[in-house]
Amino acid sequence: MEIHSTSGGGLAAHIRAHLPELRDTEARVARVVLEQGAELVHLSVSDVAALAGTAPSSVVRACQRLGFRGYQELKITAARQAPAPEPSRERDPAARALADTVRAAQEALGGIAATVSPDRLRTAAELVDAAARVLVVGAGLSGAVALDTAYRLRALGSAVDAPADPLTAQLAASQLTAPAVCLAISHTGATRSTVDAARRARRAGAQVVAVTSYARSPLSETSDCTLVAGGQDLVFGLETVAGRLAHLTVIDALALTLLGLRGAPAEAALRLAADVTVDHSY
Repeated sequence: MEIHSTSGGGLAAHIRAHLPELRDTEARVARVVLEQGAELVHLSVSDVAALAGTAPSSVVRACQRLGFRGYQELKITAARQAPAPEPSRERDPAARALADTVRAAQEALGGIAATVSPDRLRTAAELVDAAARVLVVGAGLSGAVALDTAYRLRALGSAVDAPADPLTAQLAASQLTAPAVCLAISHTGATRSTVDAARRARRAGAQVVAVTSYARSPLSETSDCTLVAGGQDLVFGLETVAGRLAHLTVIDALALTLLGLRGAPAEAALRLAADVTVDHSY
């Protein structure tokens, strides 16, 4: 596994992204690591094993599954982290909700550098740049990100389709012809309509770029290039919002990379988009 950055919340983001891949005992070890944060430096492998209710060998195995040589390397990485902020202890529900929502968003955004490498982002942009047509799909809360993505790509000169209806999206995916890209967005990576559209696009000969919160999912298995951002659920209902912010940030980075690849033609397209926008402003 590749750890692109372990600064700030990078280690936590990396662990959350890979948590669904771990077996039960390994997942318990990973949760202990997340809970302890920078305090992990004070714990031995036996301490972690005791907290996770497992054997020291399972701790080492979990570390290796997460991409480290062993517990010592993970502990050194954790020592470089700033202590994770604790959930708000505010008594007022509104103050607590605001603090926890901001915290979840900050953690999701801070972890992007750990899970999205410049090389992976460039690969995704190159696939979109080479595509004669881009189909953007996303359902539920990811539908808003899909619409934003379609607007940004169209403003950069791409021929884009972003059907709101899932059946229309699957029909459009089935009719794609190379060179084309299906850009599929799903927090869980397991939304049936989105995954089915991506699979149909791939069978039709298109390439698939995925934006999701989990490194291993049905969508990532279908994808040619997966951009992982967002992470594990923190508080019920909050991670979906935080994940959506992370996905929008990744899309912004993708659009800027695409602008750099296309140069003058994309800049001309942006000027046209600006002309349309100014006509709708007072």
